[in-house]
Formats: sequence, C-alpha cells, structure tokens
Amino acid sequence: MRETPRPQGTAGDSRAEPPQRHPGRALAHTDGASGSGSPHRSDRRPPHTPRGVRHTGPGGRPGTTPPVPGRPASRASVPAALLLLFTVVTWQVVADGPLARLDARVSRALAGRGPVPLTELLADLGSVPVAAPVLAAAMAYAAWRGRRGPALRAGLALALVPALVVPLKVLVDRAGPLTAETGYYPSGHTATALVAYGGAALLLRRRWAVSVAALLTLATGTGLVLRGYHWPLDVVGSVCLFGWLYAGGLLVSSIRRRRSSSRTPSRRTGPS
Repeated sequence: MRETPRPQGTAGDSRAEPPQRHPGRALAHTDGASGSGSPHRSDRRPPHTPRGVRHTGPGGRPGTTPPVPGRPASRASVPAALLLLFTVVTWQVVADGPLARLDARVSRALAGRGPVPLTELLADLGSVPVAAPVLAAAMAYAAWRGRRGPALRAGLALALVPALVVPLKVLVDRAGPLTAETGYYPSGHTATALVAYGGAALLLRRRWAVSVAALLTLATGTGLVLRGYHWPLDVVGSVCLFGWLYAGGLLVSSIRRRRSSSRTPSRRTGPS
C-alpha cells in the first residue's frame, strides 16, 4: 500500500528541505520599532546603531549633553563687585564721606591694641623681604613642574604692586592714623601680602594653600590696623584693588582654557 504523503514541514519528515523564507519573523523585528504589530523578544535588545544607545540628558532631551563650562556670568560678577567696592571706598576717602569718618572712629578705637611684638610681626608679613621669597619659591616650583608661564605672570603681578600703589598714594594723599604724613591709601603691605601669598597659592594648586594665603593677608591687615600704621579702609582698598586684578585674571584664563578645549576635537567612541 502506498502511504499517504505527509505534508511538508512536519516534525516527522526526514528529508532535507531547502531553507524557507519567513517574512513574518523579519517583520517582527521592525514592528517593535515602528509601534505596530506584536512585540518580539528581540525588540528589548538595543539596536546596533550608536543613536539607539544614547541616554537622555538632564533636561530629558535625547543625546549626550556636553560638559557645562560653569557660570561665566557669576564668575564675571566677582571682579565687577570688587572694582565697584574699590571705587566707592576711594571716593569716600577722597571726599571725607560718612564711611571715611566711621573708618577714623574705628581706627582710633583699635590703634595701639594688642601686644606690640605680635602686631609688629603681623604687619611685617606684608613686607617685601618676607613675602617675596615665598612667591619666589612657589615660582621655582611651578617652573620645575613645567609651568613657566604662570610663574612669570605671578612675578609680574608682584612687580605691578608699586606701579599701582605709589600713584594712588600720591593722588589720594591721605594722612596716617598716628601721623600727619600723607600717602597711606591704599596699603602697600596689604597689596604685597595679597599678591605674593595669593600667587604662591595659585602656583601650588592646593586648596590648603589658598586658605593659608587668605589667613596671612588677613593677619597682615590686622597687624597694620592694630599698630596704627594704616586705617582700616586702607587695607580694604588694597584688597579690593588687587583682588579685582586677580579675579579678572583668573576669569580671562578660564575663558581661554574653555575656548582651547572646545577647539580640541574629542574622540567619539561607539559600538563596533
């Protein structure tokens, strides 16, 4: 008897059949992406294109967000505020305004307070023989590490102190707290301490060095006021003036670094 031929494609068929095309399976891979048809298990896998593996950014937008360069507006406000404060203080000193009269009362209450050896030592922290060697050591360290440009700029900043302070002393012509001699605004010792110790801290690139520089500058101004060498506004004016120069220089340097880094092509890595 002849057996009834079985339909092709059954499990019992022992004969080798050529591979058949299954269009339904091909559509199953694309239906998940287009949103039509029944989902397939392969739809859960990420597609083999770089676009599919990107994650959304913080704002929910697709793609990788570039690094945020900070807030240039807030950074620019620091030197602007210091320059404005320096202008106001200088105007009050020249015009003998209410702020200058308050400054005189505070100075008379503080001058002569504290042990003389200690206050003298604090005031001397802003002298060139004490502050300049600290900056020179930091400049040598930075040059040894290959940062000769920043070291040179720090040295030029210290040389700029008398170039700015001396003309201002002559123009303002303010008398000292305990003497009739003039030329006390702004404080040269405070400016020297700020530029030397602050420049050394920037060259060292250590957070603790910044704190030490701020402490030494504050100690210098305190010693000058307690010894009666300067009015408090003399110290404040120097801090505002050279703090403005430093903040402006740091802002310009950060902008230049940001522009140079944006020009450098970044390496894009994707799935092979």
